[in-house]
Amino acid sequence: MSTRPDPREASEDSLRAAVDTMRAVREDCVWSQQITHRDLVPYLIEESHEVIDAVESGTRDDLREELGDLLWQVLFHAAIAAQDPDDPFDIDDVAETLTEKMVRRHPHVFAGEVANTPEEVLIHWNAAKAAEKRTRTSVLDGVPRGMPALALAQKVVGRAAGAGVLAPQSPAPVPASEAELGDALLELVATARAQGWDAERALRERLRMLEDEVRAAEAAS
Repeated sequence: MSTRPDPREASEDSLRAAVDTMRAVREDCVWSQQITHRDLVPYLIEESHEVIDAVESGTRDDLREELGDLLWQVLFHAAIAAQDPDDPFDIDDVAETLTEKMVRRHPHVFAGEVANTPEEVLIHWNAAKAAEKRTRTSVLDGVPRGMPALALAQKVVGRAAGAGVLAPQSPAPVPASEAELGDALLELVATARAQGWDAERALRERLRMLEDEVRAAEAAS
């Protein structure tokens, strides 16, 4: 059985070598040949959380390694997509789309617009994003449903505020720091556990109600 040359020896470009390594693995590894986009989802989630762990409590070496593992997931998805018989694209197409988007969303860097504060940068970003998403009919369109409930809540509440629909405010004292917020959230989860409630389900069900309120407000406007 013949072996391929080491991609690191064939290219001085480390990123290109990684792409070529993925392509070789996809073509010659019997396990990788069978993997689909859906099969990769659990690995993508796991690798993303490992990057978060490295950022929050790991070393620089940990972060470097975990970013590489996450990049491998992107390369893997692109290698699978390149073999699609109906609508193929590869990592170069992904990179081209990304570059076009980032240039478009940073007119203060590439098109002579002015943004001297982070708030002004956000105005340009949101304007460009809105122009890209003209076909969307709701501010909730594009919110990933697979997000953990707490992250999803933060995203939906932000979109709801933008639509003029605000989530009800708790009468409890507002935490003065993220640490206090963490304490309050932990206390709520402990209460849910003591009562036999599912905190994740409770938040998701309340979010569905908020989403209905947002869509109703949009329909009425």
